[in-house]
This record gives sequence, C-alpha cells and structure tokens, in this order.
Amino acid sequence: MGIKAHIIRPIAKAAAIKVAYDANNAIENQEKIFKYLIKTAQECEFGKDHRFSKITSYRKFKEQVPVRDYEALSFYMDRLLKGEKNLFWPGRPIYLAKTSGTTSGVKYIPITKESAPYHVKSARDAVFCYINENKACSIMDGKLIFLSGSPVLSKKYGMHVGRLSGIVNHLIPWWLKLSQVPSYKTNCIEDWEEKVEAITHETHQVDLRMISGIPAWVQMYFEKLLQKTGKKSIIEIFPNFKLFIYGGVNYEPYRNKIETLIGKKIPSLETYPASEGFFAFQNSQKDNGLLLLTNNGIFYEFIKADEYFEPNPKRITLANVELGVNYAMIISTNAGLWAYSIGDTVKFVSKNPYKIIVTGRIKHFISAFGEHVISEETEAAIKDACNELNSEITEFHVAPQVAPQNGELPYHEWFIEFSKAPENLPQFASKIDEVMCKKNIYYKDLIEGKILQKAKITVVAKDTFRNYMKSEGKLGGQNKLPRLANDRILADKLTALQPK
Repeated sequence: MGIKAHIIRPIAKAAAIKVAYDANNAIENQEKIFKYLIKTAQECEFGKDHRFSKITSYRKFKEQVPVRDYEALSFYMDRLLKGEKNLFWPGRPIYLAKTSGTTSGVKYIPITKESAPYHVKSARDAVFCYINENKACSIMDGKLIFLSGSPVLSKKYGMHVGRLSGIVNHLIPWWLKLSQVPSYKTNCIEDWEEKVEAITHETHQVDLRMISGIPAWVQMYFEKLLQKTGKKSIIEIFPNFKLFIYGGVNYEPYRNKIETLIGKKIPSLETYPASEGFFAFQNSQKDNGLLLLTNNGIFYEFIKADEYFEPNPKRITLANVELGVNYAMIISTNAGLWAYSIGDTVKFVSKNPYKIIVTGRIKHFISAFGEHVISEETEAAIKDACNELNSEITEFHVAPQVAPQNGELPYHEWFIEFSKAPENLPQFASKIDEVMCKKNIYYKDLIEGKILQKAKITVVAKDTFRNYMKSEGKLGGQNKLPRLANDRILADKLTALQPK
C-alpha cells in the first residue's frame, strides 16, 4: 500500500461516518435547509414576488410557490442571462451549466458559490464510501480518469458558461488533479473522436485504477485502447483497474459488453448528478439503492407520477414518501431553483436510510446514451420532414438500438407507418436527423462524436400500430401509443407484427 492510500484511509472513514450521520438525520436536515433557503432568498426578486417573508411553514410555501419547469421560469431566466443580480438568490451565479431544454432549446442552470462545492464533495464522498466499505484505499495509489466534456468555458455577464462536466473540472481539488488523466490540453479537445484518440495515446501506459464516465463513451475508449495496444482485454492494459463509476444512464444494457472488453467483472458505482444538483449516490455495494443526499443545500418535494399532470397534484416532503411509488422529484436549492421540476422520476427502495432508484422521466423519453430525447423533439423532427418531403404518417415510435448485431454503431430506430410515403426515404431520414441535432445538443454531440450513427427508419406495414393497440386491449378511448421508449419492448412487438 502506497503513501496516498495510507493518507486516504482515515479521510475516507471520516467521510463515510459523516455521510451515515446525515443519512440518519435526513428529516432534520431537510427542515433546516428549508428554513435556510427561505430566509436567505427573501430579499431577492423571486423571494419578494412570492412573499418569502410570510412563509412560516411548508404549507405556506406550497400555497405561494407553484411547481414550475425551466420554461415556466423564463421571465426570470431571461433577466438572469442579461446579467441582473439578486433574482433567485443573492448576487449572481458564478457558473451557468448549459444543458438541453424541452421546448426552449438550450437551458442555462445557475450554479452559485454556495451550491458549487457540493458537486465535487458528493462525488468525492461516493468514492470515499466505496473505499471505506471495501478497504480499497489502493485505488488512490494510481491514476484516475473522468471522461467528460471540454473544461473550456465562455463568459456571460461575469458568469462562466459551459457543460456541467467541464465546470466540475475546474472545481476538482489540487490533490486529486495530481492523480487525474488526461492532461488539461487533451481534455480541452472539442471533437470527441479526436479527443478519445488523444486520451488513448496519453493513457495506455499509465497505472489507471478508477474510470468514470457515461457507459457508451467508456466503451468507445476501451475499444480504442484495445485497437492501439493489440491487447485482448482492458485488464491486460490496466491490471490494477478497480472501480467503474457512472451516472445519468442505465448501465445494464452496456454491462455485458463492457465487462467483456475489460476481461473480468469490475465493481461499479452509480451516481446521480445533474446540472441542478448532486442528488444521490450508491453508498454501499450491498444493494443498488442510491442514498438521497439530504444535507446538500437541496430541499426535496415529491409528486406521485400518475398525479403529476392533474390540475393540483399533491406535493409532499421526504417525511411522507412511500416505498415503491413512482414520484416526480421537485427541488428548491441554494443555487436559486424554487419548486423546480427536474423531470426525473424516482422510487424509494428504503426509508432507513432514504434510498432511491431513478425510474426515468416524467414524460416519455430516450436516454440510452445520455441524450435525453423527448417527445416534443421527435414530433418536431417528423413534422418538418413530412412538410419538406410532402409526406404523411399514420403513427410512429422511436426506440434505441444499443447493440446492433452486425457490429455497427448504435442508433435510434424510427418505426413509421406512412399514409403517404416520401419519394426519397434516405432524404427523409436525413431531415429527421438534422432537426434532432438542432433540437438536442446531447444528440448532436453523440452523432458528431461517433457514439451514435444517424437515425434509421423502419417502414412498417399498414395497420401495424392499430393491430398492436388492439392486441394490448387499448384500441380506442383515451389510450395513446408511447412514441418514445428507452428500451425495445414495443419495438420488438412492432417487428413481430410485420408480414413475413
């Protein structure tokens, strides 16, 4: 065991004890954070508009602060982007995390001096809990890599703007940077294909022990490493590789492929970070639940997913959640987000301590590769394609193809029933892809980075969707076909309905 491992051992133990203490005092933490947030922001524009000075209870908060998403806050967000101070939170944010929106295109999520440290602290605590539980201090004696976006930031009215992963790169403490690869110069490469080549060249001979990243990107990195070195497995290249950390997408569709590339099973650690905050992480290898972080400057509310779109859905605090219920998660934070609907759904698998699993989005979506594609984007794409190529459709469904049989890149497969087919189907597909890239920056990044290939269209026979709905007992009435899915359950059923 090296000197770093000896130093880390007591630090990891202390961090794990603090995490456990906070977990055991979750409700008290939430009550304190609620009062702190309201008091701190009561003289801000949002606080005055919503009479924070009169809020003396959670009931009052619900009466005065409605649940909103990003688009519903555009009145304040537009002013924030013009440089106004004291809107949501005292002063200005120090960062704006650039991310995809639903109907407004790009979103800019504020990160303040109060909220920024938690993005790194939470990731650090996740690793320390793993190290402490598994006596794995030796991880810190080698190198580690975070496969992330470019840390190059722009500046807007005194606020640094960039992707969350790039922002976090600037917040990593110096002692951790000593172990981090690749170099800053390599990390700044914008083109993903060029970047992964440079990372491969820079890291194939280092003692890499911990890897963090989105599974699809990590898979591409591993394939490049094997191609460059001629080795048969990643464990031959990195014999001390101990831990794979991921977040944001479901690892299971990738697990078999990645473990085959590695050459053995490697422990994995799931985290739940977002531009809006770092919400949870897997604090133990004994179960798959993610420990909800209740002392991170975030106050949580929950709405049952099946009630979310009702006129006045019931909002509850952490103290009143039930196990196994699908909830939409609502947050108020020390970054100045108030009763903010992040769009994610979660289920509690434990209340002692409070642990969750991420179940998806409140609306239909595709995020098999971290792209967060939603219905509005696909509907806009198919509408534009139909208009431009004088076509009409009966119905459509989009599903990810994660593991094509012939070894080609993954893609989104569009199952379309045309009532008036385009004369040029490849041109129709190209138009869909063009619109999708405009609507969704993550999708565009994955296409340009050669993580995904362009969309593919499968033309289905007449009455396919009708026959499917009939077979499910959902023909007519208010039943609607899911136009998006993050799996291939419906896609496989549609395929099976095609004439032989």
